[in-house]
Order: sequence, then C-alpha cells, then structure tokens
Amino acid sequence: MFVKVCGLTTTEQIDWAVELGYSAIGVMVTPKSKRYRTPEQARALADHARGRITTFVVALTADEVAEVADAFDVVQLYEWSDRPNLAFCSSTPPEPGQTSEYFFYDASAGSGIFEEFPDWVRALPGKVVLAGGLDADNVAATIARHRPFGVDVSSSVESAPGVKSRELMRRFKAATERPEVLG
Repeated sequence: MFVKVCGLTTTEQIDWAVELGYSAIGVMVTPKSKRYRTPEQARALADHARGRITTFVVALTADEVAEVADAFDVVQLYEWSDRPNLAFCSSTPPEPGQTSEYFFYDASAGSGIFEEFPDWVRALPGKVVLAGGLDADNVAATIARHRPFGVDVSSSVESAPGVKSRELMRRFKAATERPEVLG
C-alpha cells in the first residue's frame, strides 16, 4: 500500500515519515496553504529527503511549482498539466487524454473534511490515491471498500496546522497495514 503524508514543514517530520515506513512525503508550495513552504524551504526539505523517500511538491497550479519542480520526484497539482511526473488531483474523473503518473481523488481540496469516495474511483486505471479527511479511524475501511493504489494524509496527523505528530503519523500508518483489510 502506497501511503503518503502531505504538508510536511520540517526535516524532523521527514525523518519520522522515513522511520515509520511511509512511501512518500508532500511539501506544499501554494501560498494559500497553512503548510506553505517558500521555494528555498521546499528545496531544502527535498534535499533532506532525497534518496530516502519519494518526494512530491504540491500546489494548485503549475506556475506555483516552477521554481522547485526540479528538486522533487513528483509534481502534484490540482490543475492538469502535461508533464511526465504529474500527480493530478481532482474530484472528477480525468478527461480522455489526461494521463498522469498518479491520480489523486481529493474532494476536500486540502480542507481535511472526509466525504465518502465515489464508486467510480475503483474503475480508474493506474495509480489511484485517495485523499481528503482520511484518519486512523476511517482509512482501513476506505482501503477495504475501494482498494486504491494508495492513500494520502495531512491534517489528521497534526496537533496544529503544519505541526505533524509522530504518534498520529504512527497510528495512521499502522491503520493502513491491518491484515484483515489488506489480506
């Protein structure tokens, strides 16, 4: 199971993600985010993670990642962009011809509010990742029902916006590994 923790703001949080066995981390570079990192901060975080865990730079639009896209493994955007390392986020299915390395279904658009995922996400080909309001209490059932390639978490593993909790990160990761769900 691919498990990404998004909105990391410190090198310590990256270290926790690596130690806990997460598949990937996300760094926000959209200025509207409470977890916003400047281009310089984002680049430093990517450098710290390089070779240890897959890195995603996350923004609403392609222009927001222009300065730092080269420092990250994957560019995650809420608008479609024709690029080879795209993780496209949307609450609607991609249009024909809109191919991406990952498709993130996220109806919450970063709000952290959980809504049941639509059945059509199960029929999408490729690496479908579910995001939006997932936490340690609902992720196992979500995985069991939809069988996605992966899941993404942010606000439910925080003690305050941008302040990740190692314990909450541990609980979420453990919930994705329940044998009765994945077996």
